[in-house]
Parts: sequence; structure tokens; C-alpha cells
Amino acid sequence: MPFDRRSFLGRSAATGAGVALAGAAAVPASAATAGSAGGHPPKRYAFTVMGTTDLHGNVFNWDYFTDKEYDDRAHNDVGLAKISTLVDQVRREKGRRNTLLIDAGDTIQGTQLSYYYAKVDPITADNGPVHPMAQAMNAIGYDAAALGNHEFNYGIPVLRKFEQQCRFPLLGANALDAKTLKPAFPPYVIKTLRTPYGRDVRVAILGLTNPGIAIWDKANVQGQMTFPGLEEQAAKWVPKLRSMGADVVIVSAHSGSSGTSSYGDQLPYIENAAGLVAEQVPGIDAILVGHAHTEIPEYFVTNKETGKQVVLSEPLKWGQRLTLFDFGLVWEKGRWTVETVGAQVLNSNTVEEDQEITKILQDEHEKVVAYVNQVIGTNAAEMTSAEAPYRDVPIIDLINHIQAATVKDALAGTEYASLPVLSQAACFSRSAVIPAGEVTIRDVAGLYVFENTLEARLMTGVQIKAYLEFSANYFVQTAAGADVDPAKLTNANGTPDYNYDVVSGLTYEIDIAKAAGSRVTNVQFEGAALADDAQFVLAVNNYRANGGGNFPFVAAAKMLWSNSEEIRNTMIAWVKEKVSIDPAEFASVDWKLTRDGAPVF
Repeated sequence: MPFDRRSFLGRSAATGAGVALAGAAAVPASAATAGSAGGHPPKRYAFTVMGTTDLHGNVFNWDYFTDKEYDDRAHNDVGLAKISTLVDQVRREKGRRNTLLIDAGDTIQGTQLSYYYAKVDPITADNGPVHPMAQAMNAIGYDAAALGNHEFNYGIPVLRKFEQQCRFPLLGANALDAKTLKPAFPPYVIKTLRTPYGRDVRVAILGLTNPGIAIWDKANVQGQMTFPGLEEQAAKWVPKLRSMGADVVIVSAHSGSSGTSSYGDQLPYIENAAGLVAEQVPGIDAILVGHAHTEIPEYFVTNKETGKQVVLSEPLKWGQRLTLFDFGLVWEKGRWTVETVGAQVLNSNTVEEDQEITKILQDEHEKVVAYVNQVIGTNAAEMTSAEAPYRDVPIIDLINHIQAATVKDALAGTEYASLPVLSQAACFSRSAVIPAGEVTIRDVAGLYVFENTLEARLMTGVQIKAYLEFSANYFVQTAAGADVDPAKLTNANGTPDYNYDVVSGLTYEIDIAKAAGSRVTNVQFEGAALADDAQFVLAVNNYRANGGGNFPFVAAAKMLWSNSEEIRNTMIAWVKEKVSIDPAEFASVDWKLTRDGAPVF
């Protein structure tokens, strides 16, 4: 359903801020004489825009996979309840009418709380619940949020229902209807801030999402929406916003600032384009950056055309940080002009949770805790992912075992039934544990934290070897005689754990003393050297199959089968059916790290 303009207008009036939506009649800036007339100093006004990003379904400071309060090595906290306390503090300090609150996307996917209300008790059901993220963000008082790529994971109907439940617009200037090429969501919102001088400040917020949606959620968006580049759409909309009387233009971009793409040249549009937008598009004052899951308190980019400095900030994911953009405006030549702007981030671990937010969602939280703690089977021996990035461990073998078995069953009776099935898997979490004894839903779900689905692609031996070689770029080159520190061995060139794949059904070695591109050796299938022309079925997740990570050949490989069920649910169902897990039945050492042929571990 479309954004409910009436409910948002009503809410804005209550908070002291007006709004103009895309397509609404432009309201001219207030007429006023220069504040410096008669020798008086010019009028000045200060306001603050707060920003979050990549909340990923986190309301409480709680880890549903470990069933305890969230904590990490840096003792960060997570969740909107913490953010709410920070927001209240800023509003008290600055004055609520002098603040805005925005988000840069990836809101409704990532925790079991968000999963539960998309799949188990879905918001799309008749008389279904209100999404917890909508409830929390409405209560806190968000003014706008950009669309993230993970907003599309559960399909467009879930996203549209979430949009309907939010009392603020979901913005996406480069999320276009595939048939009309018109915006499928509001491109922008203009907020009016009342100053003490009777001269309103009009703040335009332009939302931009990630072009990679076309690849990563192809099954959900193909033929329905298209996602052009951020730079192109910003260049189209920013001048329009200025012509409509916007005194300040802020971009909320679900796009990192590095200028790189994980999907290579599969799309002509850059994935992490926020810095390029600042550099190439004049008229932007600040950009709230998302998607990259990095912390950038303050970063300035010089616009090539104007020479103006544009400030960027990316708060850390999951509600760990809150960005503050502090603007100083001056009234001159009959209009407001940005005189100063800076950014900083606040740490949510410095405050307590807002009890008003936790109280609103306590029932939903308890339902999800009960759901994830359901016992679904038993396990003969503990399995952990702590060493999975550099060792072949049973817990990753479990993923590959289930995926390969699922694909074999799906292809039974087809012309491809006789082909051997290989399987890829990555370590999504280094803290995943499936304990000995009782196994719960959260134990299995904590191993596979993404909503990926399973596909079968036809690959050759030479393509598989290229795939393995690309994956081996993950390791830092380490000389044969040097000490090996596992903590410094992985994530070369910033490669995340989820972009290091291991492949089951083969045996192979990765020589980390060699340069990237020539590391994979002794690749064997059934005890013999892997033939270049051998044919295999690769059981692969849809993110990788659709180009995520830019692995070679797989995106162009023939699809033999695909499934709409999440791999995580397939794994849960497998454990329920088997009742008991015994690692001895599937665990094997198929790959190992070497240096000049000698094992590293």
C-alpha cells in the first residue's frame, strides 16, 4: 500500500515540524528581510539531524542466538531501546523542534525478532501484528528512513505492509517501478523547522537505496522494480529539491562510501557510491551513509563542481551508534544558508534502554524467546565455528551436508540426477555453537543468520577451481617461515567472513605462502585430480548464485533448481526429521591451509 500521507502529516504537526511529500505543491520559503539590515548581526539558527542505519531488527539489547544480553569484545550495545534514550537526550538538549531523526536502511531483517514477524507470525496475515520495528520507530518519532537492500528479503508484500505500518515515509529515489520507471516509493520528504525569527527552514531528505537489490533479491524484484545508480538519481532530484525551496539537502543513502562493488561489473551501477554522490552532485549538505557496517563519525568529500565540502557520517550497525549532524545556518540575501556543518557519533553503550520502548514490545520479545528456545533434536558432540575461517570444522560440514542432500533429492529423476553434487558454505558467525545434548531452533539459526535460499547450478571442473582460487583471496599471504597468528591470517583486503566459501565434495589445499591467484593446489575428486571438463552440480545460496561477492562463473552458470525456503529453515527441518545429530556421520577434513606443501595447523 502507498505511504499514508494523512497520518504522517498529523504526526508531524504534533512534533512541531511540517512536511511536503514528493508531488506535493512546493511552499515558498518565508519572505523576510536580511537580518543584517541596519547594522544588526545576521540571524542564525542551529539544528541537529540524528541518524541510524543497519538496525537489522534490533530493538532490545539482546542476542536471540545466544539467549542473553548482547556483548562483543568492545562491549558495544545494540537496539532501538538504547537509541531512544540517546535521542531523548539530544532532543532535551537541542529542543525537539530543532531536531530531526532519520535512518539509512536495512531495518526489517537480521534478528529472530524481525524474522518471526515476517515468517512465523507474519505482519501480512489477516489482522496480523504490527512489525516490532514499526512500533519502535513510530514511538521514537522517526521522520524518514531510506530503503535498504535487506528490506526486500521477505518480498515486496511484507515491505509494503511494513511501509503502511510506519508513520514516516520509506524513501527510495532510485527504486523505480519496472514498467513505468517512476518512483515506487517516495523519493524525498521536506521537513519544515520553525525558527524563532518566523523564517522557516526547509530541510529536504532524499532517500537512495542500493542497486545490488537487482542481483541479491532478483527473485523478489525482477519484473517489478529496477534500481538505477545513486549518482544518476541524486543528480536528478537534488536540483528539483533546491528549486522547491529546500534550504538544506540531506541524503540518506543505503550505500557505503568506498566506491567499490561486491558484484564487479554485473551491474553498471556502483554498490558503495555515497562518496561519489558527494563528489559528483552539487547541492548536497550532508550524507547519512549505510550498508557497509563500518563506523565513520565524520568524513568530508569535496564536490568537484562547487568545491564545497560535504560531510558524511556512518553510525555503527544495529543501533550501536547514533550520528549527529549539527548545522549552523545564517540568514543572508533573503534565504537561509548553511554556514557550518559537522558530524559526530554517540555510543549507545553509555545509556540504559528506554523502558517505554521495551515495555511496548515486551510481549513480542517473549514470544520470540520462547520460539527460538524450542528443542528440536539432540547432538552427539559439540560443534563450534570459532576456527571455521581457517580450519575445516564439522559445523560448516553440517551446512554443506544438508545442502547437498537437499539438492540431490530435488534432482532425483531428472537428467542431472547422476551428476555429483558439491556444496558451498561460509562462516557467517564465529560464535555459532551447536552444543552436545539438546539442540534448539536458536542453535541452528545462529549458524545460518541470513535469509538465503538454496539453488543448484551446473559447473565444470575448471570453473570450480577458479571459484576456489577466488575464495582463497581471503587469506593474508604468510611466508613459510613466519609465525602464524590466526587472528591476523584472514580477511585480507577487508574481505568479510561471509565471502570466504569452502566447497565440500572435493579435497584441496590452500598455500598461503603463495600470492593471491595461485594458491589452490592438489584439487581432487574421489581421489583423482579434478578434470577441467568434469561436470558438477553446485549447491549454492542465492546471494552467491546471483553475484554476491563477485565469485567467478556461478552467476552465469545454468540454474538446475531453486527453492523459496530459507536454508536456515531447511536445516531446522532436517534436524527435526533426523532427531539426532552425529558429526561422525558427515564431518571430514576436505581442505586445509599449507605453506610450501606443509600444513599450517
